[in-house]
Amino acid sequence: MPKYYEEKEDDHRACAGLREDFKSCLLQHDCVVKEGKKPSECLKEGHCKALQVSFFECKRSMLDTRSRFRGRKGF
Repeated sequence: MPKYYEEKEDDHRACAGLREDFKSCLLQHDCVVKEGKKPSECLKEGHCKALQVSFFECKRSMLDTRSRFRGRKGF
């Protein structure tokens, strides 16, 4: 289950749940833990790609001018 459903401190920034899940995915991945690489290096290798795309889409939906009328997507 994603972390943003669990009890944690309130973060009122946009896309906070996806941000937290993306961050924890990178920091707990074998690329960082076992190989000792930086999270940015692991991103370039393609780890946690699904969460990266979801986070990007959430942030992009905030800039979409159509969302002013329809509201932000349900992220």
